[in-house]
Amino acid sequence: MTVDDLDLAVLVGSLVLVAAVFAVRLSVGTGTPSLLLYLALGVAIGESGLGIQFRDYDLTQVLGYAALVLILAEGGLTTRWSSIRASIAPAALLATLGTAVSVLVVAAVARLALGTDWATGMLLGAVVSSTDAAAVFSVLRRAPLPSRLGGLLEAESGFNDAPVVIAVVSLTAVVAGDTSHGWGLLVLEAGAELVGGAAVGLALGWLGALGLRRVALPASGLYPITVLAVCALAYGLGTQLHASGFIAVYLAGLVLGNAELPHRPATRGFAEGVGWLAQIGLFVMLGLLVSPSRLPGQVVPALVVGFALLLLARPLSVLVSTSWFRVPLRDQALLSWGGLRGAVPIVLATVPAAAGVPGTEGVVEMVFVLVVAFTLVQAPTLPWVARRLGVGEPEVRDLEVESSPLEEIGADVLQVRVGPGSQLHGLEVFELRLPEGAEVSLLVRDGRPRVPTRTTTLQRGDDLLVVAVSAVRELTEERLRALSERGRLAGWMTPGAARVAELRPPPGRERPGS
Repeated sequence: MTVDDLDLAVLVGSLVLVAAVFAVRLSVGTGTPSLLLYLALGVAIGESGLGIQFRDYDLTQVLGYAALVLILAEGGLTTRWSSIRASIAPAALLATLGTAVSVLVVAAVARLALGTDWATGMLLGAVVSSTDAAAVFSVLRRAPLPSRLGGLLEAESGFNDAPVVIAVVSLTAVVAGDTSHGWGLLVLEAGAELVGGAAVGLALGWLGALGLRRVALPASGLYPITVLAVCALAYGLGTQLHASGFIAVYLAGLVLGNAELPHRPATRGFAEGVGWLAQIGLFVMLGLLVSPSRLPGQVVPALVVGFALLLLARPLSVLVSTSWFRVPLRDQALLSWGGLRGAVPIVLATVPAAAGVPGTEGVVEMVFVLVVAFTLVQAPTLPWVARRLGVGEPEVRDLEVESSPLEEIGADVLQVRVGPGSQLHGLEVFELRLPEGAEVSLLVRDGRPRVPTRTTTLQRGDDLLVVAVSAVRELTEERLRALSERGRLAGWMTPGAARVAELRPPPGRERPGS
């Protein structure tokens, strides 16, 4: 590559990145999953658009794995342990036993409807059985799902990449003619890799958190870099020990993300930015890889496999995996519908394609059609399905909260927007009853800032700046959201109300200046 080639690559790459960032806004405004816009962007600059030729399956697999490492690290670092703690056991079973059930069901349908042999059908089932972390994380940020179900989907999407990758690599070898391993030995090896990867991830996450708490780095910007480096180290060490690097990187990120580390808010923000960059690059590359002229011939196989996955394999895998934990049937139905596919199946489709496995010609295009079609069906309708099943939670879109850290004093600034339907309208500042350590410091109304008093009445369209010490930031945000949804009644109707009351000073002992 020459300097001129580099200049052109930087120009095109930066333009694609800027367009992808604006696509995020379009996605939020229209409800279209952002991954579809990224894929479309890749197709637009590919051989049938701007004419960029890219058909390197080996390079796609390498870069795809690298992107998945960053996406899983970001998923672990930004996942709150409290939100998934109760879901660890069912999520782990769904990611393992559920994946096996899904593979077998898809294999049976592929054999009956598409005429494949059992090994090829199982390979196809393994390729499409992964619940994509990037797709699930992006949809859960907008879908008003109960925390028990959102946490289970989030944990499953973080766990199941590892067993699926192991299954695809092993089945690719089997279909290619490698008979050195029996089916029983393959299952034992897969289990050993998962256990080993989990051990590596948990150990490195704990050691990394311990070291970062005890060693003072010379610059705050080094902490996010070090945290991501530890996550990447977990992946690299796991693979070198013949364990699962993907489960290692996710668990390392989960441990580090929930540890009391210096500059933790900045680290989370940095990880989110890196995760977005990895998602954008991955989806655009996959769109670039696909040849549009080959897509029509893969529509029927994609729909056959997709409907088998959505209507048979996924519901059965959820039933078998979660019934042990007495998950209600309505919750199981929503979990079945929420098994979203994204970049991971397309990346995994390049494994047999790169190996030239017979019977897998066009598998990348087929999986591409499946992902696009069923993401369009499942992602936008997930909130509606939740409401129809009676397991959705009231969606509060009338309060927007953005957080910025004040590292030096151990506090955060919350920027709160009072929306048109927010029940904060009409409340006076003293009625907020925020936790001790949180105060409304500024109010902006009609573009004019003012310092509110205890009797200042809030109105729709107001912007508030709330300063909260780090220890009560989450509780403050919880209290504000409860008030926005229920108004004054939030003091009696929310679980956090008692904790808020405990943190308030008793009558006659208000804070100075209150």
